[in-house]
Amino acid sequence: MEALTDDEVIRRRLLIDGDGTGDDRRINLLVRRFIKWCNSGSQEEGYSQYQLMLSTLYQCEFSMGKTSRMYDMNLREVESYEKMYKEIECSIAGAHEKIAECRQQILQAKQIRKNREEYDALAKVIQRHPDRHETLKELEALGKELEHLSHIKESVDDKLELRRKQFHVLHCTIHELQQTLENDEKLSEVEEAQETSTETDPKPQTN
Repeated sequence: MEALTDDEVIRRRLLIDGDGTGDDRRINLLVRRFIKWCNSGSQEEGYSQYQLMLSTLYQCEFSMGKTSRMYDMNLREVESYEKMYKEIECSIAGAHEKIAECRQQILQAKQIRKNREEYDALAKVIQRHPDRHETLKELEALGKELEHLSHIKESVDDKLELRRKQFHVLHCTIHELQQTLENDEKLSEVEEAQETSTETDPKPQTN
């Protein structure tokens, strides 16, 4: 006979036992004991069946309360996951905005570099001409402009590096959070499977 997988065992038990908490079995047992209590021939037998029926009823009530608490807990977990999902979406949207800003800064830095190269070429052309007072002034102005552009480029480079680090940290955080959610979901499935297996396994009879 082919060995059944864990998923197949759980699936068959759920098909037999409803939601896996043993409620159907307890209800059937309660009905059978009620019938025995109705058909009891003596007062002692009727009292014994009555006590067994009460015990089974208490078990059903306890199982119902446990199921209700588990349902409430699952609702809270779903709300928590939905909140985290929205936060992740907001973080991703913020990351896209920062990426767009960084791209714009990169384009600006490229333009500054292009301008600086053009200024350098122009400065070389000017240097080949005879020195004149006006030429010196223009060179001095170009030098200041180049220095200013250099400071701007350094500032943009610093900001760009900072944005890259921030985006890397954000990406790592999102990845870790997704991994945590997957692990929590797997752990919850394993715990539910174990609880289902424990509650549906018949207890051994003692002589």
